[in-house]
Amino acid sequence: MQKIKEIVAVFFKLGCVAFGGPAAHIAMMQDEIIDKRKWLSQEHFLDLMGVTNLIPGPNSTEMTMHCGYERGGWAGLFAAGFSFILPAVVITTILAWVYVEYGDLPQVEQFIYGIKPAVIAIILSAAYKLGKKALKNVELACFGILVMIAALMGYNEILVMFACGILAGIWFFIKKAFRTNQVQSVAPVFLLVGNLKIFLIFLKVGAILYGSGYVLFAFLDAELVSTGLLSRTELIDAVAVGQMTPGPVLSTASFIGYQLGGLKGAILATVGIFLPSFLLVGLVNPLVQKIRKSALLSAILDAINIAAVAIILAVCFEMGREAIVDWRTILIAILSLIVVFRFKKINSAFTVLGGALLGFVLSLI
Repeated sequence: MQKIKEIVAVFFKLGCVAFGGPAAHIAMMQDEIIDKRKWLSQEHFLDLMGVTNLIPGPNSTEMTMHCGYERGGWAGLFAAGFSFILPAVVITTILAWVYVEYGDLPQVEQFIYGIKPAVIAIILSAAYKLGKKALKNVELACFGILVMIAALMGYNEILVMFACGILAGIWFFIKKAFRTNQVQSVAPVFLLVGNLKIFLIFLKVGAILYGSGYVLFAFLDAELVSTGLLSRTELIDAVAVGQMTPGPVLSTASFIGYQLGGLKGAILATVGIFLPSFLLVGLVNPLVQKIRKSALLSAILDAINIAAVAIILAVCFEMGREAIVDWRTILIAILSLIVVFRFKKINSAFTVLGGALLGFVLSLI
């Protein structure tokens, strides 16, 4: 019980202060778990980071679950994940209530007006960082270009991403056959691992969401905006709220769930999107070494990562067409891009806050 209390204290603290996205979350986690408390070795921590890229779900949140599992088994897994998620979910749900009640007021709209282009700059920065890591060779560049074209043409982003993964798996075996001068039969197999509709939508997204939490916005665009359940403007606003709160960016699901079905909708969306991660981490953790050494899974993962970056860029293009509409939003977008690319240590929350304040000031002109 003492270990569980310690897990709760550590990850609740991280959930309250972890601004800046998955990379920042993991850096804070490394300091708390390895440097300060010596719960894990550096080598094993890196192995756990590797496996988070092989399974669906938000990477930094799954890392909290892995660390909790290593410290306290299944009870530690749920204690760590719940404690890390809780602050963001509570804050986001409160902001969702404020948005629903007061979002149409001019004062609020003036701030959101400036937040939208700032958020696009932040997502572009994330796509750039992910792209540098994901773009390993010419083959992956070709996959990324094809995925971006397909996404801009209106094809379902989720289907496009998994089609890219399947193609990468097939290409892996073709190259292997040429190297060994053998022709082999290949049959790739993939294990996928308010109301009920809200829960099922977010359960589906949580079960197939690979890479950074920013990819969530592309998936929600396909699941909610294209089906008419949510406007793209509301999705952009949800992105902004997700950037303004600490903890996992997937708490955006709570904000959207509240818009779709009130408090019940927020709870259902939150449970739906995080449930697959809790289950997958517990099942996969004991198999870390075997999964990490799989050449096939590594090839598929590389393709999925580059596809994710391409989809993010495609959605950013669509968001930009709606959010950047006059000289004010152009100015905010340019200044935000300078901040996120030139001053990389500045927390993304400050970029969003700066966009909001600048939007308010410029709207007075």
